[in-house]
Amino acid sequence: MFFLSIINWASLVFLGFAFWLYYTYPAAKDIASESSPKSIYDFTVKDIHGNDVPLSNYRGKVLLVVNVASKCGLTSSNYKELNILYEKYKDQGFEILAFPCNQFGLQEPGTNEEIEEGVCTRLKAEFPIFDKVEVNGKNTAPLYKFLKSEKGGLFVDAIKWNFTKFLVSKEGKVVERYAPTTSPLAIEKDVEYLLAK
Repeated sequence: MFFLSIINWASLVFLGFAFWLYYTYPAAKDIASESSPKSIYDFTVKDIHGNDVPLSNYRGKVLLVVNVASKCGLTSSNYKELNILYEKYKDQGFEILAFPCNQFGLQEPGTNEEIEEGVCTRLKAEFPIFDKVEVNGKNTAPLYKFLKSEKGGLFVDAIKWNFTKFLVSKEGKVVERYAPTTSPLAIEKDVEYLLAK
């Protein structure tokens, strides 16, 4: 009985101390939320030439963020349709941000210079191409950690293949995620909707 009484008193003292900490110092959640990104604008990425690009440069625009590859079975159709979307909506505040990734079937093996040459010459891309990144695993780019945390995939959050697409609102919030096999033109209505908001 005496032993249980000591445990009860110890528990009360511990709870009192916990309440004191809670009201004296900011909650751990508040500290974490202050440092955790709230929008895509909180990130700086590297362009294909290695220059820093704050994504806040795109504030107020609708963005489509895509992990791309030059030697994938989906490459030709995706680049063709991405180019159509970009040409149609770029003057209305739409941007496509393409991030080369070699994690799926080693289908983006080149250097940044080789990627840029192939994308601009062969695939005629005019939208921004960024530094090659990893989108899964321990070396996942911080931007992709954020994108996946905002819009998880079916069954798992991991990116499943090349040309996974994330649609981002003018406020920098991730509003939709599309599978690699989703045609860029199939999401045109979603782009139009966000541009009109």
